[in-house]
Amino acid sequence: MAGKIPFGPTFTEMCDPEQIDPAIRQRALKALKEDELDPINLFNITWKDENNQVRKMVLPPEVTGVDANIVVLLGRGFPSGSHKVGPAYATLIEGCVDGVIKPGEHTILGPSTGNFGIGVAYICKLLGFRAVVIMPDNMSKERYERIRKYGGELDLTPGTESDVILTLQRTYELKKDPKNYALAQFELLPNYRFHRHVTGNAAIEAVRGIGNGRIACFTSAPGSAGTLAAGDQIKKVFPECKVAALEPYECSTLYDGGRGQHRIEGIGDKMCTLIHNVLNTDFIVLIHDEDTVRGLKVFQDGTEVLMKNGVKEAEALALRDNFGPSGICNILGAIKMAKYLRLGPGDNVVTVATDGFDRYPSVLEDLARRTLEIEDFVLERWFKDIFLKAHTHYILDTRRPEAKERLFQQKEKDWLPFGYTREYLDAMKSPSFWDDEYAKIEYYDAKIKEMR
Repeated sequence: MAGKIPFGPTFTEMCDPEQIDPAIRQRALKALKEDELDPINLFNITWKDENNQVRKMVLPPEVTGVDANIVVLLGRGFPSGSHKVGPAYATLIEGCVDGVIKPGEHTILGPSTGNFGIGVAYICKLLGFRAVVIMPDNMSKERYERIRKYGGELDLTPGTESDVILTLQRTYELKKDPKNYALAQFELLPNYRFHRHVTGNAAIEAVRGIGNGRIACFTSAPGSAGTLAAGDQIKKVFPECKVAALEPYECSTLYDGGRGQHRIEGIGDKMCTLIHNVLNTDFIVLIHDEDTVRGLKVFQDGTEVLMKNGVKEAEALALRDNFGPSGICNILGAIKMAKYLRLGPGDNVVTVATDGFDRYPSVLEDLARRTLEIEDFVLERWFKDIFLKAHTHYILDTRRPEAKERLFQQKEKDWLPFGYTREYLDAMKSPSFWDDEYAKIEYYDAKIKEMR
């Protein structure tokens, strides 16, 4: 393995698996079912299923309470169970192509609060790298177990989700050893490129034949803010699309500089990440963390309650296992924006479910410990309050120049201490910076093809 560039897909092939050699594609699909740790699974890093259809769900209006179509891309079908494996692979393969990551020499660092760390451990397992995942010590135990299962080592920092800055500081400390290379999801642009190209185009394709076939709004809660890059691609095709970044009410950093602990794993990291293109963020929406955990409980265990409220049995059952708290957060943001923008029956709001329920049973156990009773009448009240009565409070319009400037100042405050220059940060104030970064896909695709 030493010195050899890994055999893996290009950005174009991740976007459209029909571009992959059919024999390789068939082997990959077989391995996805039979052998999760076969390296051919790299060719399953895509939003598309074996029929080349985007994995998605259109939520029943009986669940959302709105006329607009809420279309959710489903991330749990990716290898390792989350779409975060895509940016992990993209960052690693670009590093290999650029010669800054040498197979057989480097240890890979993965700063994360969970899914990206799982993705890093998984990709490193497939490609023969040692992986060290740096993450807070208060995340769901399923996440730690999954990382260890893939052979990743854990380096835990104090706190939870909102203390991710400590994981960054620890990563910078470990990076002083030249043998360590960080797949720094918050700051390296392969994450942006993956989501703009692969997730953005999947979203555009996902609405074909639904409503008016366009996207009126895209909602996503930033952890690294990589997924929000899909909005940049969507706006190129549907310029009317609004992009809404969602934050925990308990940690409203982008909204108003707020700080705090919260329960939505994978988001709300007390910063404006380096790769967040704030030029294309039109709204910031706050979501109560407890609503996401209770909403997850409704989807997992409230099938009877949902059916009683008019949801067909098959649709109620389909809601099970496809979401974690951040997926519920994204759905709630989509419902709120549909109401706020007064969208009608032909309009589509697209969002993303990063992962599935498999890494959150302990979160619902914790909810049970904190809650006096969870009978069906309680689940029914939660369902109506959280989904059907979702309100449009705490929605901030960030389209004006002064709102953008405040977000840029937040980015400076967060990233100047990590050695980035003001000139580099100022360059991000121009749309051409982001378009030029995106255009590098062509170069990387050619290099990956040539070197594999």
